[in-house]
Amino acid sequence: MPRIGILSAFEPEWEALHDVLTDVETQTVNGIPTAIGRLEGRDVIVMMCGMSMVNAAMTAQLMIDRFAPQCLLMSGIAGSVDPALNIGDVVIPRRWAQSLEVIMGREVADGFSAPGWLTWKADLPGFGMMLPNRVIVGSAEPKLWFDADADLFAIAAAMEGIALRDHTADGQALHHMPQVHAGGSAVSGPAFVDNAAYRDYLASAFGARVADMESAAVAHVAFANAIPFLAFRSVSDLAGAGGDSNEMLTFMRLAAENSVRVISQFLKAFPA
Repeated sequence: MPRIGILSAFEPEWEALHDVLTDVETQTVNGIPTAIGRLEGRDVIVMMCGMSMVNAAMTAQLMIDRFAPQCLLMSGIAGSVDPALNIGDVVIPRRWAQSLEVIMGREVADGFSAPGWLTWKADLPGFGMMLPNRVIVGSAEPKLWFDADADLFAIAAAMEGIALRDHTADGQALHHMPQVHAGGSAVSGPAFVDNAAYRDYLASAFGARVADMESAAVAHVAFANAIPFLAFRSVSDLAGAGGDSNEMLTFMRLAAENSVRVISQFLKAFPA
């Protein structure tokens, strides 16, 4: 039976997943840490792709070609773009866009403009000269959004009541109880977002809830290969809207473990 493929970006996410696997066989594939085992009774293949859109796309295609998973799941952390989200919350978006798939517009009298012959530009406001663009995938129509699989999302939507951690291993407690949120939009791009103005732009232009550096690339590859995809992302920081410094180093392990808690319960509910 095909295994369920799970991707994570970097060590804290990988370690949180690896800690809950059983019957584990570890190996390295093209330099990429890989674990074959079981999670909540399901056969899984877990790979640590590394941060960045290119790494994520490369590893997703490698996983497909080498292991032929029945679906692709993403587990990890993200920056909150939606002001309603808190650190430790887990978001399961319904769709993903590549926010820095852009046209660097020409400056004109009233702002910035894309070339008139570009028929695949997205109908969204820009951030200065950066004008959102669509991407052509094979023979498909130019795409802005890559949807999560409807059947996988329906299972995940029932995870909203799961109890999550509200304190770090060294005793730093959050002032709220993290929650699971299913639905909405999210974005990925090859830049770490720690800028309040750009955060606000992503929320208003894309309606994004979280931003990361990998998930939309994996969704893109899954679409190209006609493989079901779903991502679980837990908030590690506020993407530039918090205090004097970014919160990720403090809360990334807590966030990674909360994401794994939700994906574990998802796999419990996954049909045999």
